[in-house]
Amino acid sequence: MKLKEKHERFAREYVIDYNATQAAVRAGYSEKTAKQQGSRLLTNADMLARVRELQAETVKRLAISEDRIIESLWETYSRCMQAEPVMRFDFGSHEMVETGEYSFDSKGALRALELIGRHIGMFADKVSISHDTPVIVDNIGDRGG
Repeated sequence: MKLKEKHERFAREYVIDYNATQAAVRAGYSEKTAKQQGSRLLTNADMLARVRELQAETVKRLAISEDRIIESLWETYSRCMQAEPVMRFDFGSHEMVETGEYSFDSKGALRALELIGRHIGMFADKVSISHDTPVIVDNIGDRGG
């Protein structure tokens, strides 16, 4: 598929930061209408297909796989769980000394676990509808009565 030059620029800019408004501006659309243009462009089937192609190229170029992502998340979790001694300045010795307490990065550990859990389907998310799946709504308001 061949997109117009401006549309191709939008697709390439969009996959940089996934900000449709900024991608529209960088692609040459007016700042005043960039939000609407970006939103409109992302409803175009050819545009979405091109964005998916660019994403696939990035994945291939970076050799990203699900296994690699999960391994990195687990490594992040493990690092976040490592206890680090809490230090304080000792005015007598003029140096940092351990307090006997330890801390770890609980936020980082929980976030890594959350992402792993979501990936393996442990958490029920709200239903999402893909742009690829047409939804046909028929007989709206027909209650049979």
